[in-house]
Amino acid sequence: MADMMNRVRSHRAMLGLGVIALIGAGMATRTLPPQAHAGGTAYAVAVPLPPQVRPAPQALVMAINALGGGFQGRVGIAIRSIDDGWVVGHAMDQRMPQQSVSKLWVAMTVMDAIDQGRLALDMPVAVTRSDLTLFHQPIAYLMKDGVFNTTVGDLLRRALTMSDNTANDKLLRLAGGPVAVRDFIARKGLGNIRFGPGERLLQAKTAGLPWKQEYSQGNAFSLARSRLSPDVRRAAYQAYVADPPDGAGAGAIADALTRLHQGMLMSPESTRWLLATMGNTRTGRARIRAALPTGWHVAHKTGTGQDLGGRTAGFNDVGILTAPDGRSYAVAVLIGDTARPVPERQQLIQTVVSTIVATHR
Repeated sequence: MADMMNRVRSHRAMLGLGVIALIGAGMATRTLPPQAHAGGTAYAVAVPLPPQVRPAPQALVMAINALGGGFQGRVGIAIRSIDDGWVVGHAMDQRMPQQSVSKLWVAMTVMDAIDQGRLALDMPVAVTRSDLTLFHQPIAYLMKDGVFNTTVGDLLRRALTMSDNTANDKLLRLAGGPVAVRDFIARKGLGNIRFGPGERLLQAKTAGLPWKQEYSQGNAFSLARSRLSPDVRRAAYQAYVADPPDGAGAGAIADALTRLHQGMLMSPESTRWLLATMGNTRTGRARIRAALPTGWHVAHKTGTGQDLGGRTAGFNDVGILTAPDGRSYAVAVLIGDTARPVPERQQLIQTVVSTIVATHR
């Protein structure tokens, strides 16, 4: 890690050199994502974004390449200048586990349904114990007599800003299930982004368990997982990180965030509402937000996967950074599998952001 940070400091010292011509195809070009996965579902090639009008800063390219290549683990990084169109990254097209980053696609699908008049932000919703999922679900503590009465808008805020799994899965069912989200991704041409089967089934399979609704209560899931043999857990974990059903390329996520910012995915009202909600995200205080200086703003979504033997399947943060002068960057940092300590993972994400800020200046 020390060697990596020394190289990063060296590259960051070069950032004052200014904007240099875009470097060769090996570091700046993108390849098309695969068009199908094992399940046979086709993924549309991403709709082309407007061509870049300025070259990417070479110092930024070099710094991000050093960060991604020097980190011990699988990592994908993508940075797109929303104003100038250039893209910089490391392993941008390799699918990494999204985990709760995938809540973005559920939220967008719901907002699309709102634009079509099928749902509404103020539509009443009753959340019951049969809706409970697992892990982080603070909405479970708000139930009285087994019910929490709320609205679609409140569920969206809880899913995006608190990463509440039950709120997200309730929204997923209201939107039409995983098929509806996959259809949204395909219709909008978002490319190399998969959407899994929903929180309960995804996490159960990753652990090596068949889902049972009883696992949604207390620590029942953790207890059942702890009783599995180490071989079963390792095999399930390895199968997940090798081919995550919720996998996505960092480049595709950065492109989707750019389209969101540009109003290409939904109505202006829905776009403003969604970005404002993402701007109030409370999770990941030591990730992107920790590296932003005064005057900068971020609308983002975090994601964190299960641990096994010190490894974590997904430690992510993606979002839109906006500088005090109004210029913006779409950023995706996906750590797909690593055994490095949490502070080092956080530092990687923070250093990516600090490098963007330094380049901007």
